[in-house]
Amino acid sequence: MARPMWTGVLTFGLVSVPVALYTATQSHDVHFHQLQRGTSDRVRNKRVNERTGKEVDYADIVKGYEVTEGEYVIVEPDELEQISPGRSRTIDIAGFVDLADVDPIFFDRTYYLGPRGKEYQKVYALLVEALEHAGKAGLAMFAMRGKEYLTAVRSEGGLLELHTMHFADEVRDPHSEVGDLPEKVKLSAQEVKTAEQLIGMLAIEWKPDEWHDTYEEQVKKLVQDKLAGREIAVSAGPAPEATNVIDLMDALRRSLETARKSEKAGEPKKSSGRTAARTSHSPKPTGDKKSTSPKAATGRTTAKRANATGKQQLSQLTKAELYKRATDLDIPHRSAMTRDELQHALEQAGRSQRAAS
Repeated sequence: MARPMWTGVLTFGLVSVPVALYTATQSHDVHFHQLQRGTSDRVRNKRVNERTGKEVDYADIVKGYEVTEGEYVIVEPDELEQISPGRSRTIDIAGFVDLADVDPIFFDRTYYLGPRGKEYQKVYALLVEALEHAGKAGLAMFAMRGKEYLTAVRSEGGLLELHTMHFADEVRDPHSEVGDLPEKVKLSAQEVKTAEQLIGMLAIEWKPDEWHDTYEEQVKKLVQDKLAGREIAVSAGPAPEATNVIDLMDALRRSLETARKSEKAGEPKKSSGRTAARTSHSPKPTGDKKSTSPKAATGRTTAKRANATGKQQLSQLTKAELYKRATDLDIPHRSAMTRDELQHALEQAGRSQRAAS
């Protein structure tokens, strides 16, 4: 079990429950040390006086707020300590809001809130159940590590989650930040309908385990390849071209047709009675030509069926699932491939394996 990073009391109204706060997420970034080129010597950062070039002891460093260029208001560490919010001992919920009313842009980091002791499980479970049924989140101000946060406490998957949030003045106005935002664009009903159909055809279930950081995998593979002395080959792949306004409807139709073909490829084809009757006829005489033995013909038919079945199975997989198979087979340049390119590469790998066997 992980150690809590904070313990205290969660209160709402006259109800209170001792809780513990745990980190909910972790980073898997690959970390590097800085070295001088051509050596194994580490490079260190030092605090240096930019005027004298001399190193400054940490105890001699103060904070300065720049008023005008070169003019500062000096603030001592103990002065900041006096006005620091310190550490909250309670998460006092001020009110409850509908989760649907909170724009996801306000959410920052996520933590788990657990009961601090088995004797508090009933009160904890009551709040979990009530928040889930109400679809609401409790808002509270919370101080931790010398900083004050706006937080939201919500129910998710049978436990409480605490989300630190951005204050309203920390969220930038998109209209002042993003250029070329559309104001009034005339869209035909057919364009909207086709786009909605395409979205519906491409709808998938949310399976977080299928999504992973491919860049992190590539960095680790790069390190392993260099360690083993293997040659490094990098392929960025072609950049996607922007859709012209004139081609918009055509692009939507072609995308929809591609999605339909992929969907049909995943369905087993039913053989008609006419086809079955044709296959039951006796073979035609071949004259002087060499006849193929039933065993060889059966072998080729079985291979064709296996190939078709494999193609069907691949067409049913998502890009994430195809990428996982490509990783297992160590297919090169897979991180730069589209879904269709991944499927094609896997089909080729399958044919190569069958030919080798």
